[in-house]
Amino acid sequence: MDNFAGGTAVPETEPDAAEPEVSSKPLPVAELHLHIEGTLQPELIFALAERNGITLPYSGLDELRARYEFTDLQSFLDLYYANMAVLQTEQDFADMTRAYLERAAAAGVRHAEIMMDPQAHTSRGIPLETCVNGVASVLATSQEEFGISTLLIAAFLRDLSEESALEVFDGLMAMNAPIAAVGLDSAEVGNPPSKFERLYAKAREAGLRLTAHAGEEGPPSYIVEALDILGVERIDHGIRCMEDPDLVERLVDARIPLTVCPLSNVRLRAVDTLADHPLPAMLAAGLNVSVNSDDPAYFGGYVDDNFSQLDAVFELSDFDKARLAANSIHSSFASEERKSELLAELNGLEAPQ
Repeated sequence: MDNFAGGTAVPETEPDAAEPEVSSKPLPVAELHLHIEGTLQPELIFALAERNGITLPYSGLDELRARYEFTDLQSFLDLYYANMAVLQTEQDFADMTRAYLERAAAAGVRHAEIMMDPQAHTSRGIPLETCVNGVASVLATSQEEFGISTLLIAAFLRDLSEESALEVFDGLMAMNAPIAAVGLDSAEVGNPPSKFERLYAKAREAGLRLTAHAGEEGPPSYIVEALDILGVERIDHGIRCMEDPDLVERLVDARIPLTVCPLSNVRLRAVDTLADHPLPAMLAAGLNVSVNSDDPAYFGGYVDDNFSQLDAVFELSDFDKARLAANSIHSSFASEERKSELLAELNGLEAPQ
């Protein structure tokens, strides 16, 4: 396998046919686009509901699963927010986080940057400390327990006001919450990144890393706004950049990371089928793309499932799989030391001591 440890650049050509095949074991990857609330499996939803004395509007698991056929982003969000009602205590948030990490470890995830939607919880009366501390308590020992280094991203709901976001951000700062970055998610259309200019200015002043969803359902211009007005370092989704050749050239030149979520894009009808997904074209264009699971409990797959289904449809070369894995590591907000460890693992080398 080509050595990807030296920097973000990758070779222009694929390895020759004489090179040994990559093991079927999942490659070590960084998951950069993951909403922790989107990892709530139906079984855990029912278990938490029973623990908290909540009556769900579903007769059982089959009826809940039947609702996982989405027509667009909003139809998903309606169910996503409704199911959050079972998250009531720190233990609930901790159990959800632990369940994700256990599954992610089996998928080859070695570093995870986990988004949480604090407004989705405070708006239903859950204290900010409850949701943050519940998730963070598990992340604090994630490397020891699961072999996965982690960091927490506070994601803000773009269909709410910037004032709401600022209030919650100030609360996070006041409690010295262990967040490393801020993000922007939820209903994209009609809620451009420019709506949150003040929020991102405050986050930048606080020394936090910056990312934002853009170019999933929203137009390529939202990607431009996220870069130019919010000053983000990374774009979540970004698939609609392919409609703007000038933007593609800019993204390639600057090596801006795009955290692509193929199965999510299909389930939310951003693309009709996986065969229609622009990922191969994005790779061919030289874009810095990685593969992520987004909300895996709702979209039919974790990172390894995304890779498996992409491979089944596109017959990804070993070179492209390794390139996607390397991109994810380089594009992470992990320390340079951690990146070096993961790149050494990817290259089959012994990590430097």
